[in-house]
Parts: sequence; structure tokens; C-alpha cells
Amino acid sequence: MSAPEKVPFTHWDEPEGEWTLPGACPVRTDRTLLLEAAARFLFPTVLVFSVYLLIVGHYAPGGGFSGGLVAGLAFVLRYIAGGGSEGAEIGSRLSLRPPVLMGLGLLIAVLSALAPAAFGAPVLASATVSVEIPLIGTVDLVSSLLLDIGVYLLIIGVVLDLLRSLGSGIERDARDAAGEEAGP
Repeated sequence: MSAPEKVPFTHWDEPEGEWTLPGACPVRTDRTLLLEAAARFLFPTVLVFSVYLLIVGHYAPGGGFSGGLVAGLAFVLRYIAGGGSEGAEIGSRLSLRPPVLMGLGLLIAVLSALAPAAFGAPVLASATVSVEIPLIGTVDLVSSLLLDIGVYLLIIGVVLDLLRSLGSGIERDARDAAGEEAGP
């Protein structure tokens, strides 16, 4: 068993383990442990809140747009904390491709908006179905929830695409600055 490696005092707070957020941060010293720990705690919490906004959007303010923006903010927080130049990975273990997510969201939204016209109803008309779920009770499912799900996915895809495009320039500038500091 080898002795633990001595870390200079100036580098004692740099993230070292897998328990921190994954991501390709160009300058590891720019990552803060507190922000990474907070992001690891807040990311799933904010995503659950965004799904809550998505679902209650028919009965209270919220819906697909608000839920998508909140989920997008969770990805922005994760990106700021951990970096991520691998396209849409954005510090996540799931590889989401923003153009595919945007296309899927747009397809779901358009199809759910036009579906009532196939049955002779006006475009964007909605129907309600009551479903009895054991231990929960009666749940009303509104067909316009599909439109909100499409908008939710579309907004998340747009935010991830913005992070990918804008973040790549920021990371490139950070790498260039780190290369200049290191010298030739």
C-alpha cells in the first residue's frame, strides 16, 4: 500500500474524485467544490419541480413552457458547475442531443395540436379522460398535456443547444487563456 500523495496547499480544494460532477472543464482550478456539491443536490430537485410545473399547468400557472424553462435552468446550473464540451452531455451521464430533443418536442406538440382535427374537432381542442388509480383516486388526464410535454421537450432542447453553442466558445477561450498562462 503506497502512501497518499502530498497535495500542495494551493491545490487542496481542486476536485479529484468521481463523486464530483462529470464534465470536461478546461481549467480544473476554476471549478468550485461548493458549487459542484450544490449542483449535485439541486439538479434532481429542480428537475422534479419542473415536472411538477408541467403536470399542474392545466390547473394552475405553469405548463410545458414554465416547466421547460425551470428544467433548462437546472441544466445551466449543472453546466456552470461541471462544464461539458461533449455537445449535449452538459455534465450529465445521459447523452441528450439537443436537435433530436427539439425535433421530438416539436413533433409531439404539432401532432397533439392537429390530432383533434382528424376527429372533426377544432385544432387545439382538448378532451378529458378520468382514470381511477388505486391508492391515489380519480385522476383527470387532459389531452392538451401532450402539447405541454412537446413544448417542455422543445424548450429543454433549445436551452441545451444554447449551452452547447455558447459554452463551446467560452470553453475554447478558457483553454486558450490556460495555455497562455502555462507558457510555451
